[in-house]
Amino acid sequence: MTRYIIIGAGAVGASLAAQFELSGIDYALVGRGTQIRHIIDHGLTYRRPAGTRQIRLKAFDTAGPPSLRRDDILLLTVKSQDVAEALSVWAWRPVEDAPELTASSLPIVTFQNGLATEAAALRLFANVYGASILTPARFTETGHVVVGGDPQVAIVTIGRYPRGTDETAAKLVAELGRSDYIAEATDAIQRWKAAKLLHNVRNVLELFDGPESERAAFGAALVQETETVLTAAGHTFASPSERTVSMAHWKIAENSGIQPGQQSTWQSFTRGASSEVDYLNGEVVLLGRLHAIETPFNRAAQEIAGSAARQGGFTALLPFANLRRLAENYLSFSTLIHSRPKAHQTG
Repeated sequence: MTRYIIIGAGAVGASLAAQFELSGIDYALVGRGTQIRHIIDHGLTYRRPAGTRQIRLKAFDTAGPPSLRRDDILLLTVKSQDVAEALSVWAWRPVEDAPELTASSLPIVTFQNGLATEAAALRLFANVYGASILTPARFTETGHVVVGGDPQVAIVTIGRYPRGTDETAAKLVAELGRSDYIAEATDAIQRWKAAKLLHNVRNVLELFDGPESERAAFGAALVQETETVLTAAGHTFASPSERTVSMAHWKIAENSGIQPGQQSTWQSFTRGASSEVDYLNGEVVLLGRLHAIETPFNRAAQEIAGSAARQGGFTALLPFANLRRLAENYLSFSTLIHSRPKAHQTG
């Protein structure tokens, strides 16, 4: 019988565990820090539009994880910045009922935003599945998770990485469906991940206070840069018309506890956790450098967010003027560099 090992007890991981618990699907939730200790001791306070309940979960600290079995499937739900550590911790763990195997032989499903996780996982794991998830969820208080999706929890698209689909993906889609998710399989998961990154690069703007019109214009510039860079890197983008499942009746419920402008990046800063910006805007900066494309808007966002995360103590929104000014400086510098006459080579 398949068991799902959910690695990471934030909004995505804890809500998956709660839904599996309610649906009778076998799972184990593994996390670290005060969040998992609270869940182990007191259960999870789980709020959905229909109401709030206290749910006891099969939860384990990373210091004492459950033994692995050959039928387990790993669901990686940590933030992108924590992926490298998690992969190295789990890849070579033994499989209890198959001494010749390690966890690297088990399927692993990556739920991270951005485009970096799947390739990192494939270095260690033979069977990698990417998952693109749309979920209006909030985790800002220890032991509490809020999910505002209605009537289903979230929308999940799953496919084998780098391409293809198979029975494992189909099985997970079916069990997510049983657990109140809208789920579908795809044979081109990176197209869905790339399309989602076009939206995720704007998450950083939730950290800044400024005129909405200026923030919107900056967001459009972030998206334009991202599309240009990803296209140069060979990515294409899935469109909503390609979905095989209907989203027509799915929405964020009113008064669900989910507020606009409080997505995952804002939540991480609010909790004082590490930042995923390096794997969103930073991914665009990296690919821009690899393909000789300037990315002043994403670079400015990454730099200011990175500096704020290092300083800690995020209690108030950052001045948008600082972000705009830094982007303008990078834009001017880029224009200056490219306008200089090239020196003639001799030899």
